[in-house]
Amino acid sequence: MTDTEVLFLRSDELSDLATPAEYVEAVREGYREVGEGAAAEPRTKLVNQSPPGMLTGYMAVLPGMGAMGGYMYAAGFSDRDAHFFLPLFDAESGRPKALLDGASLNPFKTGAAGGVAVDELARPDATALALFGSGAQARGQLRAAVAVRDLETVEVYSPTKEHREGFAAEMNEQLTASVAAVASPDAAVEGADIVVTATDASDPVFDEEMLEEGTHVTVMGQYDADKREVDATAVERATYVPDLRARAHQDAGAFLQAVEEGVIGEDHIHAELGEVVAGAAEGRTDRTEITLFDSGGTGVETVAAAQMLYENARDEGLGELVDFAPASEALTGE
Repeated sequence: MTDTEVLFLRSDELSDLATPAEYVEAVREGYREVGEGAAAEPRTKLVNQSPPGMLTGYMAVLPGMGAMGGYMYAAGFSDRDAHFFLPLFDAESGRPKALLDGASLNPFKTGAAGGVAVDELARPDATALALFGSGAQARGQLRAAVAVRDLETVEVYSPTKEHREGFAAEMNEQLTASVAAVASPDAAVEGADIVVTATDASDPVFDEEMLEEGTHVTVMGQYDADKREVDATAVERATYVPDLRARAHQDAGAFLQAVEEGVIGEDHIHAELGEVVAGAAEGRTDRTEITLFDSGGTGVETVAAAQMLYENARDEGLGELVDFAPASEALTGE
């Protein structure tokens, strides 16, 4: 490959290129690097009013994995859809090495961040999971959780009966755990060792009083200051671990609203996920502790997953080479 040749990978080439366990291990390594000082910043979101939409991007540099880059995507606008570009650069030379159509990998890389958190923060013997949501992100979260814990039961709730029942039937065919749809949030949370919310809800999706001692909670629809999937008391009770500390202060709705209500202070953040993975901060310390991972999406899981997929694609001979001109040539015309 010459200096200007970049591997372009289509979404369909990426969809079956790695297992959930491979995603989890790649993302774990990415967060370990950030916990040891690698650079990552939360999203920048530009909102357009007419037509309504947003342009979003976030980045990370992971020298140990030899990769840097991130997401840029547009959502809404007149197309009423979303489109994801994922540029990947070599962290040593700075040269571009891949451009990924990032749509299909999104639930897997986000789910992998949740899987890392489950592995670090949930009880080792956790076997019962409550899942809120029945879309692509819920699938990604569940598959990653199964990769790190021997789940026996999964109880799924989403407001539309047909959606939760269809999801349960699909997952029952794919997993060894027993997956069942339940008719209420309380029925899902009761007896759960792990609770995962993968929704677009603006208000809490379950009653925090149903949380039992020792439960781990992952919330992943928390990337807007005006939205939250859990209430302030749930945040207060928990050992609170966001993906990035800066993101929690920027757009983690549950955290920000708990601060605004005076339930917690700005210092309620126990540690970032990377600090726990790297051993710079403790995760769970006892069986009765409630832990909460707040996942809003970062460049860490994005770059780590993209690097893993890039390596897999090269091994399998996938992708198409396209030329990008270096600035030294493009700016001078030489």
